[in-house]
Amino acid sequence: MQTILKTVGLHKVYHLGSFARRVTIHALNDINLTVESDQPVIISLVGESGSGKTTLAKTILRLVQPTAGQAIVAGHVVAGAGVQPPRTEFLSTVQPIFQNPFEAFSRYRTIDMYLYETATRVAQLGKDAAIDAIESVLASVGLEYKDVRGKYPNQFSGGELQRASIARALIPRPSMLVADEPVSMIDASRRMIIINLFLALKQQYKTSILYITHDLATAYYISDYIAVMHHGSIVEFGVARQVLSHPQDAYTQLLLDSIPTLKHKWARPARDAAGSRVRDGAS
Repeated sequence: MQTILKTVGLHKVYHLGSFARRVTIHALNDINLTVESDQPVIISLVGESGSGKTTLAKTILRLVQPTAGQAIVAGHVVAGAGVQPPRTEFLSTVQPIFQNPFEAFSRYRTIDMYLYETATRVAQLGKDAAIDAIESVLASVGLEYKDVRGKYPNQFSGGELQRASIARALIPRPSMLVADEPVSMIDASRRMIIINLFLALKQQYKTSILYITHDLATAYYISDYIAVMHHGSIVEFGVARQVLSHPQDAYTQLLLDSIPTLKHKWARPARDAAGSRVRDGAS
């Protein structure tokens, strides 16, 4: 069994305000998580806003320095004490996919420039090999190089731009993609295209995915494992179907109860012959 993701005593503390009125926020509180598998997996990190899931993702991506502890991906210490890979090697281990694809690209640069720089600087490919790699990853996300070359971000839809962002992340063949709410800024009718794309790419590129979301329905559909976060702590973790079918923590059950269902509908208030609403207990 290979260690896909491991966190050891991971803490992140923020101190806000002046010395006299300092507020301490424990964004991550002793996160200990281990995922082992011989095959690539999708791990969903779920919880409401402020639960700490994005802070954990940013810590793994080296965008936030932990106060204490370590994060390990595919055997590499990527955050915390004992950080091993230099930047280039790190970017070949972990790649981000951000929530808003329009913020991932500058409007002043063409998309293929980003792809080419990733291929040559991160994957360290020569010119011909870089073009071949770009064509391959674009095809895997349903795009063609000729339709991307020379075009700017504003010439694409949100869904197309997110697929280009995924293609860029795949060029170095990373061990893990960290996707933070990757479909929340995409039209609802297009979201399942991205979700199913992740499932296909997991097998095609043998890449595991840390999928951050507040949507339990999506997490259930896409995940192999689910970690539920609340107030900076992981309150429940396990195989996705087990966690969501038989939750052991009250917070997980609360999240499940908030999912809309077709099995029940709101009762319409009773009205009298004149159309006025009848109050409970009225005669």
